Amino acid sequence: MTGRPFDNVTLSQRVRDHLRAEILSNRLAPGTHLQEEVIAAQLGISRAPVREALRLLAAEDLITIAPRRGAVVKALSPQEFLAAYQVREALEMLAMRLSVARFIEEDLNALRALQRQMTAATEQGDVDAFFQANAVFHTLVVDRSGNERLRDMYRQLMNTLRRYRMRSLSLRGGLDRSLAEHAAILQAVERRDAEAAVRLLSAHIQVPQRILQASPEGELVEAGGA
Repeated sequence: MTGRPFDNVTLSQRVRDHLRAEILSNRLAPGTHLQEEVIAAQLGISRAPVREALRLLAAEDLITIAPRRGAVVKALSPQEFLAAYQVREALEMLAMRLSVARFIEEDLNALRALQRQMTAATEQGDVDAFFQANAVFHTLVVDRSGNERLRDMYRQLMNTLRRYRMRSLSLRGGLDRSLAEHAAILQAVERRDAEAAVRLLSAHIQVPQRILQASPEGELVEAGGA
């Protein structure tokens, strides 16, 4: 955190961005305690902007702050994970319904390119590349909805779910199944069949939900890292 001076608000945002990146990459795993004085010492700053950064992260639901326990990177139970997936389904269904009529040819070409990237990643067994293309595919649909509040809610939710992407993959049955589901969604979008696209997208997101509903209590541990 070097360079020209920043006021506390800007510095807090920079600290938040740094810690958010560490959390989303799982370098700060669920359950990790975040101590203000330690973070401040590591970054060479005072505790005040760190305290504000932690408050901002708590508002994003990435950490919890409790009396005597302090700030802890949030871990999801199977029930919380299921609830997040249910909200994701509702948000993406609405986004798809709004977006299909708004897609221009450039958007369709972008979705086709992302599908090709997911196909190549599946053939190569490259999980990281698959998830990168997959995230952009879904985000493009949400972005084209034209609903800013929807976009904001979706981004915050996906910040939470993204840390558990390997768990999501294991629940949905691997890359091949996900790839085929995306291909069907894309075909419906190309036909401008909004209801079919919504129905297929809903079925795609419901796959892990059905398994989670039968999951025992306990925290979700991300196997395989970032």
